[in-house]
Amino acid sequence: MSSRTKAVSTVSITPATEEAVRGVVRDLQDAFNAKDAEALGAVYAQDATWTNVMGVRADGREAIAEAARAAFPMLAGQFVRYEVVRMLPVRPDVVAVNVLQHPVTEAGEPVEGAKGAPLYVVSREADGWKISAGSNTLVAGPAGG
Repeated sequence: MSSRTKAVSTVSITPATEEAVRGVVRDLQDAFNAKDAEALGAVYAQDATWTNVMGVRADGREAIAEAARAAFPMLAGQFVRYEVVRMLPVRPDVVAVNVLQHPVTEAGEPVEGAKGAPLYVVSREADGWKISAGSNTLVAGPAGG
């Protein structure tokens, strides 16, 4: 495919899939805001991979939960709101999700601070929709869609 050719997905997202994927992102946000490493880990597939904004990778649900457990004390008082900005269906059971991560107060009010642009690959697993892979990128300027 040349750099001038735009790929077009032939897979569509059903309303049920969109709701499930948005639920995964919401569950991740809620687990982060509660600083609940177990709940955060449960959002990921058993064999998931995650790379944080610092470039540190964790492989597997348990390692991701452990990384969160180690990071949460340093993130006390930091809360986020995740905004799903795009869903790209890869297959009927796999969706790539672009998210904007906004800093907020504990009550959910916007505050100044670093923004992120995570990309999650969410797939239907035996135990439900889970994040299979993800990474976060620090947004240096105004966050866009």
